[in-house]
Amino acid sequence: MTAAAFFFSIMNYLVRLAAEELEPIEVAFFRNLFALLFMVPWLLKVGRSGLATERLGGHLWRAVLGMAAMVCWFYSVTLMPLAEAVALNFTVPLFATVGAALILGEVVRARRWSATAVGFLGVLVILRPGFTEITWVTGLPILAAAFMAGSTLLVKSLSDTESPNTIVLYMNLLLTPLSLVPALFVWQWPSMTVLVYMALLGFLAAVAHIALTRAYTLADASAVLPLDYTRLPFIAAIAFIAFGEVPDLWTWVGAGIIAASTLYIAHREMRIARTEEAERRRTRRAAAQAPRGR
Repeated sequence: MTAAAFFFSIMNYLVRLAAEELEPIEVAFFRNLFALLFMVPWLLKVGRSGLATERLGGHLWRAVLGMAAMVCWFYSVTLMPLAEAVALNFTVPLFATVGAALILGEVVRARRWSATAVGFLGVLVILRPGFTEITWVTGLPILAAAFMAGSTLLVKSLSDTESPNTIVLYMNLLLTPLSLVPALFVWQWPSMTVLVYMALLGFLAAVAHIALTRAYTLADASAVLPLDYTRLPFIAAIAFIAFGEVPDLWTWVGAGIIAASTLYIAHREMRIARTEEAERRRTRRAAAQAPRGR
């Protein structure tokens, strides 16, 4: 998870560099293209079975949400301080909690709703409406977080029947043509330097998602989620060294509030999941031990 957080931070830095020459939407296309190319060896190894799916519609919707999230996010890291954008993007789990309740019909009890509300207060601490100017740019990472949350909920649904590699493959397979269409309207050929940046961006995207998936495979989400917040010190260090950006105190305070609330939500979800699993086991044992009629 720490490696994934570091790679995601480097990716944001590369997006900022590439966007000095190209429009962010074109950067998004090349990111998807190179990520897809780096998955070709895996596809050649597994053959047509890697494309086997009965839920193409779900993959398409996930790609649409992913495309919206990527565009909002790439423009936000281009137009605003990197650390502030990352801090506001920590709201993804908060939007996912709201979406799970309103869209998937999951039961979200008072404690998690309270933690979600506190997390959104952290957003207000960062933005400080009334003290600093709120523009459409500051809304971009929050909008990206909302789209990312929707994509996360779809991944959760798809993972019931699809393998992680198939989900990632279809994401890049569908995102590449989706991002090409708007990129053509602002198209210009990249220099060799920027092309190298974007090839590295695509490679790191594939590696970061593999590391992320591996982390959740090896340990409980509540155990590894805290390490995801190392993205903020990573990106703060990169932004300071590369661009001379220094996040203010309120960015750190607001990010801390958001992180604490999302960690509490993850902890509660894990406890509930364990309780429900224990109850299912007791029910199965009771059924197995019950006398059977002849």
